[in-house]
Amino acid sequence: MLHKPHQILRSVFGYEDFRLEQERAISTVLRGEDSFVLMPTGGGKSLCYQVPALCLDGLTLVVSPLIALMKDQVDALRLNGVEAAYLNSTLDEGDQRMLANRLRQGEIRILYVAPERLVTERFLNFLATLNPVLFAIDEAHCISQWGHDFRPEYRELSRLKERFPNVPLIALTATADEQTRRDIVAQLAIPQKNIFVSSFNRANIRYFVEPKHDTYEKIVAHVRQRKGESGIIYTLSRASAESLADRLKADGFSALPYHAGLERAVRTRHQDLFLRDEVQIVCATIAFGMGIDKSNVRYVIHHDLPKNIESYYQETGRAGRDGLMSDAILLYSNADVMKLQKMLVIEDNPEQTRILIQKLQEMRKYAESRQCRRKYLLKYFGENFSPDEQSCGSCDVCLKPAQEQEFFDATLHAQKFFSAMIRTGERFGAGYVIEVLRGNTAKVRLEHLNLKTFGVGADTSAAEWRRIANELCNEGWCERDNGEYPILKLNEKSKAVLYDGEKVMLPKAEERKRSSRREREIAATPKFAARDTTSAIPHNEQLFERLRVVRRSIAESEGVPPFMVLSDATLMQLATYLPVSVQEIRYIAGFGEVKTERYGEKFAREIQDFTVEHQLPSQMNSLPQKRERSRESASSASSTSSSVQRVNTDVSKGLNATAFETLRLLKDGNTPETIASMRDLARSTIFEHLASCVAAGKIPLNDIVTEEKEEAIIDALREQEWREGQGLKLVKEALGEGFEYGEIRAVIAAYPR
Repeated sequence: MLHKPHQILRSVFGYEDFRLEQERAISTVLRGEDSFVLMPTGGGKSLCYQVPALCLDGLTLVVSPLIALMKDQVDALRLNGVEAAYLNSTLDEGDQRMLANRLRQGEIRILYVAPERLVTERFLNFLATLNPVLFAIDEAHCISQWGHDFRPEYRELSRLKERFPNVPLIALTATADEQTRRDIVAQLAIPQKNIFVSSFNRANIRYFVEPKHDTYEKIVAHVRQRKGESGIIYTLSRASAESLADRLKADGFSALPYHAGLERAVRTRHQDLFLRDEVQIVCATIAFGMGIDKSNVRYVIHHDLPKNIESYYQETGRAGRDGLMSDAILLYSNADVMKLQKMLVIEDNPEQTRILIQKLQEMRKYAESRQCRRKYLLKYFGENFSPDEQSCGSCDVCLKPAQEQEFFDATLHAQKFFSAMIRTGERFGAGYVIEVLRGNTAKVRLEHLNLKTFGVGADTSAAEWRRIANELCNEGWCERDNGEYPILKLNEKSKAVLYDGEKVMLPKAEERKRSSRREREIAATPKFAARDTTSAIPHNEQLFERLRVVRRSIAESEGVPPFMVLSDATLMQLATYLPVSVQEIRYIAGFGEVKTERYGEKFAREIQDFTVEHQLPSQMNSLPQKRERSRESASSASSTSSSVQRVNTDVSKGLNATAFETLRLLKDGNTPETIASMRDLARSTIFEHLASCVAAGKIPLNDIVTEEKEEAIIDALREQEWREGQGLKLVKEALGEGFEYGEIRAVIAAYPR
């Protein structure tokens, strides 16, 4: 093992501590054992294989089913200085040959590949020549027929252990119920002791289910509250995705469709615009999905019902991956259940059809339930939500005051409904029972036209009967079969209502009145999603927006989406604690060594300018994770240098690894300008390194600052009455062109106060 996990976590990814089950999973891999990791979306499951990949000496192979996600992962790793690549159908023959050569030369640490390519004999033979050290199977639920996205080619991945029995394998997923988990573990022969299941609870996501009426107004109301923020709206059909995007655009919103029916180039362009924050809303089909890793999606709206809870959980999990508060809104109609039920029938596979429809019925139960949404989701995945807490405080059920819910005596309605069920033989679903109650001669069988219950419910609307039927089932007054046809059955509670006069109290329907579109939109505004609740971090909003501009500029020059440069959560830390130097920025989560070197100066300068303009003091002393990085971490950060022992010595005397490398090159006779070119760093960054060398007593001041400049800087500091802790913008402006911030800091370092 070349490095320790904590060294990699700090120096490469910029984080101090592991989360959830990351550390245990990584330790298992490094012991050479196979493991299974179930971790919620946004929980950091990628680090479970990326960290050990950088600890081990060799190639890590990652199996991923999504081309777009492969590219995102590779781009993100490269920004952190990790040599990664992907092999899929987007590469032409020339690119593939070039990649093969780089793999043979050992230049690639992490390779992403699609499962279809991996299981070919040709690729397996090629892989054998590369001596892989780790296999990671992402989206492992695709292995199981019980998984919501079963893929036959994933079944073939068990061949990896046959061909490479001594290479550890880690299977990872964010969505798998107990049955799916057992299937995955059995297929890959993973030991029970190496199964790591983290909590499914996404505490930063608020869950809401709303009836599907005034649908567009509800969507618009929410989008208005989240103005300028990224969101995904899922629809059942391509036509709906197109029409919704067009309607939103016509109303002045930044929206585009995304589905499999679009030409590949158009789809790619729409995705890129969304990833780069140039388009705020994407309307996407549920069937096609969005294989993206965009961290700053603030809301996911389901215009139509997902096929199962796993898909719903995964899709809602695309919001708030950066840990900031986000919303998941489901617009529900029973008509969606009927549509999906027909779509899920597989003619030649009744067993798979049964599984799919059973999962759809679970999704329906969730949408119709009046219990805490979070508790319901966690229970589905086999987890109990904080038994001491009665309310999650962040879903529509828990946020609605109990006194707002009015009830009515529905005993007579229930008796009529249960009686109709009995007289029709308990062989039908709610829809048919309602037709009998309503006296619909066109839709009721001849043998049921003379039933005593035929037409006894004609005074109640079909919509109200459907609502009552759902409530009766949800509250356990009767049972609904989970088969292809949701047949209703009586139970002990229903019999008590029919024969013992048990009273049934059900919630009243919400009143709806005719109103203008704008009135409906205002009424639909989700009061739970106020703008000031997007984050628990009390950041400076004005500075945050300025930092977003800096981030976008860097992203454009790097050719990557802004969120890959730094997450919104990292920008919020910057806008909260106000680090005004590269040294201080190293303490901010998300700044590894490479990102600090590449971007630290730009962000520090922007923050420094802002704090001077607004006379704000730094808040770095209140940063919870501010502490000296361990000596071990500092030495790890220098592992790419050829002078590890010298770096260790100098780090202990006050220099970090990257500053020492600059010092070494300076002592070899290179000028700061030459060093900047050699290291592909900005001149300003090199001068920051040299300023720290002066402060550490490694070089005299006049090695980097002429005597004339030294005098001019001292005069400017005196004229501006500069004091420790102040920014340097006014001093720099007084000096004019030809002076670096690093030179000013070097002079300050040489004259400690």
